[in-house]
Amino acid sequence: MEYGYVNARVKGMKSRLLTTHELNDLTNKPDLDAFISALEDTAYREELQKAGIEFSGLERIEVALRRDLIRAFQKVLSLFAGEREEIYIRIILNRWDIQNIKTLLRGKKINAPTNEIRDCLVPAGDLDMAALLELSKQPDIRGIIDLLATWRIDYSRPLTRNLPAYLDSRDLSVLELPLDRYYYEHALSLLDNPEIYDQQIILEMITTEIDITNIRTLLRILRERMHGDEIRDFLIDGGRYLSIERLFDLASLGNMEDVVKELSTTPYGFLGDIQPECISAGRISVMERELERFMIEKGCKNFLREPLSIAIPVAYIWAKQNEVTNLRIIAHSIIGDVPETEMRRALSYV
Repeated sequence: MEYGYVNARVKGMKSRLLTTHELNDLTNKPDLDAFISALEDTAYREELQKAGIEFSGLERIEVALRRDLIRAFQKVLSLFAGEREEIYIRIILNRWDIQNIKTLLRGKKINAPTNEIRDCLVPAGDLDMAALLELSKQPDIRGIIDLLATWRIDYSRPLTRNLPAYLDSRDLSVLELPLDRYYYEHALSLLDNPEIYDQQIILEMITTEIDITNIRTLLRILRERMHGDEIRDFLIDGGRYLSIERLFDLASLGNMEDVVKELSTTPYGFLGDIQPECISAGRISVMERELERFMIEKGCKNFLREPLSIAIPVAYIWAKQNEVTNLRIIAHSIIGDVPETEMRRALSYV
């Protein structure tokens, strides 16, 4: 793999990301028109102009940001086309397949309009927009799973296997957890030689993400006061710092305050910096936001690793995703008349 050429291209893409100053400048725009006008002076100009032909206001922004993100990810993937290392980029991007399938399942469960489901989809993985649109047109959750199975999409396996249990319980976690587990187990099976530096980088990201997923699950287990061995069924093996046994022991503590205290000896000790009243009140969303911020920062720190490796493309993928998320937060905050200081606290700076 000629990383000198590939990473020079990626660094060129990185140079078009917004600076902290530019991002903060966008937070003080008085309305969406001013926000769009300022954003047109950035690398998002082309997609904003295209989207402006069909859409306006917030929808124009959402469409432009989504298209720009997809284009950026596809460009990174194209740099690895036909190379052995392409599989590593696909492992990272296939996270979007999982998210898109969850979006489809959740949308159908609440009978959301097809266009609303469509607007939340980001075809950055193996499932392209045509496939996702066809899935969104299915009448119900069974229809989505059956179509995935008809197409012989691997993700249909855990979904088909657990569909009867969902039909009995109507609890989406019965489908979503096996889907997550399938993704992570498949990813780990492809990373079979940790002596390869590129694999070490991807493995570190995947195993850390398993930890984050398990912590989020653990918080819900505590909130719902689940007990016994059934807890193990909700956890995913393969975490970087937290084994299934350690997680099971944490769950037995019975309250979030003690769990956060025990995590202080791990890289996730930052949860202890959250206001105690948020933890005691079980405000999971606050803790999840900090976990997401940690994962973003970890992804972007790959810019500091070996320059002739897959670290640079991986870091760019995380940085680009974070930038688009930040811009969406700003746009929605402007609509909701959120104070600028509060808006900035919601952003992740990397």
